[in-house]
Amino acid sequence: MKNLWLPKGYDLPDKSKIGQLRYSGEEWQIFDTNASNNILLVKPELAKKWIDGSFLEEPLFGTITFGVESFLYLFSNKNYVIAPVENGYRPKSKADALAFALALKESRKLSKDVSFHDAIYVEQYSRLLPAYTLTPQVDDDVVLGYWITGGVVISTKSFRRLANLTGWMPASDLADIIKTAGFSVTADAGLLLTKRKPLSQSETKTAAVKDVVEPERPQPENTSNIKRFKLPGRPHLEGFFNEHVIDIIFNAEKYQTLGINFPSAIVLHGPPGCGKTFAVERLVEFIDWPSYSIDSGSVGSPYIHETGKKISEVFNKAIDNAPSIIIIDEMESFLSDRNLGGSSGLHHIEEVAEFLRRIPEAIKSRVLIIAMTNQIDMIDPAILRRGRFDHVIKVEMPSKEEVSSLIESLLSKLPKAADLNLDKAINALIGKPLSDSAFAIREAARLAAKAGKSLLDQESIENALDTLSKGREKGKHMGFKWEKQPENE
Repeated sequence: MKNLWLPKGYDLPDKSKIGQLRYSGEEWQIFDTNASNNILLVKPELAKKWIDGSFLEEPLFGTITFGVESFLYLFSNKNYVIAPVENGYRPKSKADALAFALALKESRKLSKDVSFHDAIYVEQYSRLLPAYTLTPQVDDDVVLGYWITGGVVISTKSFRRLANLTGWMPASDLADIIKTAGFSVTADAGLLLTKRKPLSQSETKTAAVKDVVEPERPQPENTSNIKRFKLPGRPHLEGFFNEHVIDIIFNAEKYQTLGINFPSAIVLHGPPGCGKTFAVERLVEFIDWPSYSIDSGSVGSPYIHETGKKISEVFNKAIDNAPSIIIIDEMESFLSDRNLGGSSGLHHIEEVAEFLRRIPEAIKSRVLIIAMTNQIDMIDPAILRRGRFDHVIKVEMPSKEEVSSLIESLLSKLPKAADLNLDKAINALIGKPLSDSAFAIREAARLAAKAGKSLLDQESIENALDTLSKGREKGKHMGFKWEKQPENE
């Protein structure tokens, strides 16, 4: 049990009595009292740091001596919060959260270097009082996210996930809180609209006379500073995604003015190993929205109507959690031409019809749809019409320029010899999957480390290329081998 600095029932200078210990740290304790205040006890050394740093003025503190110990104390009315940030106190209203955001902003003005993750929040004085503990510092955007979610380590930069964790308030309120703390709202925040409840009969009559006021949408800020999506080894695909997806998402207001509300659906097609899946995975990671997969493993079923039902469930989840992403892998499995003889009759027609119906609906609901296929010629023409998949992009095997771009990007993160000649490696990898290029550099780094080298050198790269060209040894097994024992004669 924590050693109490003052016993329960101790008489305080304002004639109230000490109650239960509420929170404690190495150099402070917070107690309840039997009156209208809580009391913060602090060791003189820490209180001096707060006073010297102008976090609080000296006259606010009193002094209590108990035995040989002397403490400074501060009263806080019970109508206000006084609690450690690390405790994960969760605000009960927008006003509570705004008060903390303002305290964080004002306290930061007093010190550029101190971390507030271990601070005591004193709402009455709009201050965060740092404890100066020997623990790693935490950025203010994470401190704010931690507080308003009640203990989840999350940055305010992850607006989409933060909005899910604070479902008790509209996204517009969350944006106000973030701005009050002095942070920018991510540019895609405007896509997170508050879902409105159906109007009652009386509200409907009022709306007929007077327009119903919509909740204010969070406005994006500093859109000119948005980072571009990077896809090493695929400059043309990188440019397409930035122009037709990223820019529309993160500059939504600009596009909505001219009727462009959301990116159109996309098909990537090309031979196996050309890098379609890798590109999509990087895009999903960059956008940081919930993603849902439709593939034969997740929705395929031998039972009648079951596949169509599962497809519909995926669309429903994506729409409910929009903005979000649906990835359709091996789309020829579900969306092959209904007139082809190989299709499975009425059940296949039903699956294609479900996609035809749900794709436009999902796009209107702010669901980004990306499909991939190795066999574009098999896809039903109705699916590829404008309005469903507006962009059909062919992804070829990597060219020399693309291989060179990827290798340079991978090597930029590694310590390497100054005399590296990459021409042989680049020429050997042209026309092969980009994953082979990534493997070659990773294998070269492994071989260099194994040999005790501190730099990646020419020999290591050439040895890695030899390993790649040999491929996996056929017939090599690891484990136990069972052999039939000869019978005893």
